[in-house]
Amino acid sequence: MKRRGYLRWVGLGVLLLVAVAYIYPFLIQLATAFKTDADATAHPLTPWPHEWSVAVFSTLAQQDFPRWALNSIFISVTITVGRVVFNSMAGYALARLRFRGRSAVFGAIVAVLAVPSVVLLIPKFLVLNQFGMYDTYAAMIIPLLADASGVFIMKQFFESVPLSVEEAARIDGAGPLRTFWSVVLPMSKPALITMTILAFQGSWNELPHYIVSRQDPALNTLTTGVASLVSGELGQGNQFPLKLAAALLMTVPVAIVYFVFSKRFTRGTYEGVDK
Repeated sequence: MKRRGYLRWVGLGVLLLVAVAYIYPFLIQLATAFKTDADATAHPLTPWPHEWSVAVFSTLAQQDFPRWALNSIFISVTITVGRVVFNSMAGYALARLRFRGRSAVFGAIVAVLAVPSVVLLIPKFLVLNQFGMYDTYAAMIIPLLADASGVFIMKQFFESVPLSVEEAARIDGAGPLRTFWSVVLPMSKPALITMTILAFQGSWNELPHYIVSRQDPALNTLTTGVASLVSGELGQGNQFPLKLAAALLMTVPVAIVYFVFSKRFTRGTYEGVDK
């Protein structure tokens, strides 16, 4: 018994150290956002400010930060809605509908998963330029409205739905679209919520695609705007408080979305295990 108790305390100690290792960088970020430049330079790893200051937040407010935030919200919400709709429809079609070339289409989607996204940046730029969409909201949104990983996840989930449920709907006269919309989709809430969180997080933090799809400063998102900010005239010196305050503000919407849906997100993550 003593040995078991000793091992338990050792395990708890290891878990505590791992938790501190994960949380400590966030505490550094939070504290540095409220430090002065001199304080942040002299004590970069101290998790509390020696002299509190909110000057960097005023600086960000004067640098089109609100516009970047509105662009990020508009683009991320649009992409999230698009991914939920198109990924679920494509996943259902690949899981349930029988049509010629279905295996080839699914194989192509799996192949896309193996291609590094950075390889596709130049082709994306050429296509957007050829279609006259470059430097528009459409160029930033349309290429991200569906993604291979989302289609793959939804296909796997729909395949776990019992066929008897859909057969009962068809006996009642429902077609494929009605069966999908009224029967299967309501059963997929955990997967859809998981898809919503992942899509919002991915589009909110996206940087390479937004760089190659526009150059107008008015179309800056938070990621491109902050990147240009810290590399421009305000990038002189280390500017630790400015950079980490911008990163802190960028983190808030994603954290809110996650905490609002955290319980359902966890349920959706283990949905496949339960089945």
